[in-house]
Amino acid sequence: MAARVRAPAVAGSFYPATSSLLASQVDQWLEQASACPPPSPAALIVPHAGYMYSGPVAASAYACLRALKGRVRHVLLLGPCHFVLLNGLAHPDAEALRTPLGDVPVDGTLRARAEATPYVTASDLAHRKEHSLEVQLPFLQRALGDFEVLPLVVGSAPPEEVAEVLDTLWTQDVLPIISSDLSHYLPYELARRVDRETADHILQLEGPLEDDRACGAAAINGLLLVAKRRGLNAELLDLRSSGDTAGDKSEVVGYGAFAFYPRA
Repeated sequence: MAARVRAPAVAGSFYPATSSLLASQVDQWLEQASACPPPSPAALIVPHAGYMYSGPVAASAYACLRALKGRVRHVLLLGPCHFVLLNGLAHPDAEALRTPLGDVPVDGTLRARAEATPYVTASDLAHRKEHSLEVQLPFLQRALGDFEVLPLVVGSAPPEEVAEVLDTLWTQDVLPIISSDLSHYLPYELARRVDRETADHILQLEGPLEDDRACGAAAINGLLLVAKRRGLNAELLDLRSSGDTAGDKSEVVGYGAFAFYPRA
């Protein structure tokens, strides 16, 4: 029987559909990103817009994973559910996720542990058109090489429930990545102030964030709870908007990249 594969929904729109062009574009951004001193991050927050808008900001986070190539085999992806009303969290009923760079296996062990919580179910519908997790995969493929992933879209869920799922799945060999943009459609200067405030809350591990500050607020809020309990520090890697990367400043979307590290 053929494996159930989640087909890409935004290849050719959010990012190139041609494998050679996609790999070249991602590699170029990774090379241009500032070097990350050790240690390697324990978790990341990255944006998820079309690559022409947020690709360079996302690369600033994924460049921190280059030392982990061949070492990180399990990735936990959490991001917002843009198109379907959803209570709790959901994974796709698939065995692999396809991108132009190849198929990424779904981590069956992580999925079983997630389903053992009362908050995670399966929903192909919630994942079918969702871009927030899909756009992370090519960066991960180029930065990490071979790995398995559990993709979870987060719907209506209080921070404590998301934190419980994270605590259950986030073991030493699992890398959590939260996918979220920041403010949406504000004038450029206002967005800069609002996003700086949001970044400061994240850096201080202060939640909960409101949905209008970050579309992935539900996932971020869970991460902030767990990061505080585990004694992690947050660092800001990049903070920009579409007004910086794609020109138009009348209405912009904010993008931030953050890394979480164990305290020295």
